[in-house]
Amino acid sequence: MLASSVPRWLSEEDDGEHDSEECSGMQEPPATPVARDELALRRHRFFSDLLHAAQNATEHRVRFDPLGPMVHAGCDSSDKEDHLEELVNRLENVTKRLEKVRGHSVAETQDTAVQTSTPSPRRSKPVENGTSVQSASPVQLPHKSVSDKTVSMSVSGYEDLLAGPVREYLQLSDKIGGDVAVHSKLVEKAFQIQLAFIQTAASRPAPTNQSEQIALLAPTSTQIQQIQDFREKNRGSQFFNHLSAISESIPALGWVAVSPTPAPYVKEMNDAGQFYSNRVLKDWKEKDKVHAEWCKAWVQTLSDLQQYVRQHHTTGLVWAKTGSAPAGIPPPPPPCMPIGDVAPINIADDRSALFAEINQGEAITKNLKKVTSEMQTHKNPSLRTGPAPFKAPIVDNAIPSKTVPPASAPIDKPPVFTKDGKKWLIEYHKGNKDLLVENVEMNNVIYMFRCQDCTLVIKGKVNSIVMDSCRKSSIVFDSVVSSIEFVNCQSAQMQVLGKVPTISIDKTDGCQMYLSSESMDVELISSKSSEMNVMVPKGNGDYAEYPVPEQFKTTVSPKGLNTIAVDSLG
Repeated sequence: MLASSVPRWLSEEDDGEHDSEECSGMQEPPATPVARDELALRRHRFFSDLLHAAQNATEHRVRFDPLGPMVHAGCDSSDKEDHLEELVNRLENVTKRLEKVRGHSVAETQDTAVQTSTPSPRRSKPVENGTSVQSASPVQLPHKSVSDKTVSMSVSGYEDLLAGPVREYLQLSDKIGGDVAVHSKLVEKAFQIQLAFIQTAASRPAPTNQSEQIALLAPTSTQIQQIQDFREKNRGSQFFNHLSAISESIPALGWVAVSPTPAPYVKEMNDAGQFYSNRVLKDWKEKDKVHAEWCKAWVQTLSDLQQYVRQHHTTGLVWAKTGSAPAGIPPPPPPCMPIGDVAPINIADDRSALFAEINQGEAITKNLKKVTSEMQTHKNPSLRTGPAPFKAPIVDNAIPSKTVPPASAPIDKPPVFTKDGKKWLIEYHKGNKDLLVENVEMNNVIYMFRCQDCTLVIKGKVNSIVMDSCRKSSIVFDSVVSSIEFVNCQSAQMQVLGKVPTISIDKTDGCQMYLSSESMDVELISSKSSEMNVMVPKGNGDYAEYPVPEQFKTTVSPKGLNTIAVDSLG
């Protein structure tokens, strides 16, 4: 080994020719785990000896090898004073070197951190002693993770919602003026509060306790209560229906506390306010079209909010995985490790033992076990069966996918007839012809699911009706505010005695619709359905039957596609 490569330790004194050179301090071994441990041991021994030498300085029994020659007891008084002065000078020199070593070690630690985080190539710059030191490349900022991008897109999507339908609603409210304009300011503040809440969720993890979550949701809840209180205080206003339409549907902003499916909750709140929206349309449609546009803007606002929640928060409010820690003073280094707790590491012995284990020759097989006839698969067919196929573990928090059975599937669950808030649930009934729902309100929703050979009668006016996965069932009702829907049904029938604005039919085979004289302006929306017939009343009490087209012809033109209904393809 060349003399220039020998490390210069702290025990060496500064000579005159080295005073101008920069003290490199304690030379660190290569950056490996074993070498770091060895360097830590050396440092601990050095500091222990240094403290021991300081304690023994008063007795002139210095036995500190890193400081140079040993100073023994038994000298005369003049020699003791000279040795004591020399010892003090050396301690000062060691203190200066330790300060330089600490600064040098911190710089190398930071350089190592940069090298680890940035694997880009480095440039070597020459130094005075002929060696080369690698200069660290610029630190690269970490890329955002997928979850960070998701939450940032969530904030951008909500800002787009405020800049779109919410702004249009506010502008139309200002045109109407009066209590509607004042009410809209409260609504605007509610959306701004929720935007701040979403920004908070995008910058920190979810709260760990319920009290913290309630504190974060408190501003939104308080603002919703103020919006509803304003309606109650202005019941004599000429715009009471406007205020009620907002107050009944503004709880949709509470979707942030709903899981695992908050989007349907927003739709339910939107439907709850449509009763008063229809009243606004009825009262102001012929007087001022601005009110009709106002209703449309508010309904569109909640519809866009539902789409936003479905896209960015499908199973509940999305929080950031990790919070951004504020920059500050780095933590202090860990305390010194006691020397006795670390056993000395001998790399040479470990390697020698490894090579000795490998180079055993024929003796390396002496520890192998003999395969008996009972362990051989060709003599024991029962051993040929392989392990069971891998099955993914079931996670408790995983959301199972909802599968809707066909209407023809047998019903194996007990019947349900209950009211949950504003929603009536009629499920799993079979052969019941006396199902009756009465004492309903205009904001109620009727949901009939997987009923077979049943007849449901609804007395009163409700918001909407849904018949889902029913077979050979009928429904008779007075009036609905929004619509009646048939989904995944077979051989379904309905009869309206009053008013129905819209009938929606989806994936249904066989649907007979008996209309009343008040429902001649009904709109039918059908998709993936067949055997649909509309019964229109005649003057003599009879009905005229009209089939709903199921076949269509589409032609291509320079302006796009042109589709018309046809009776047959022939």
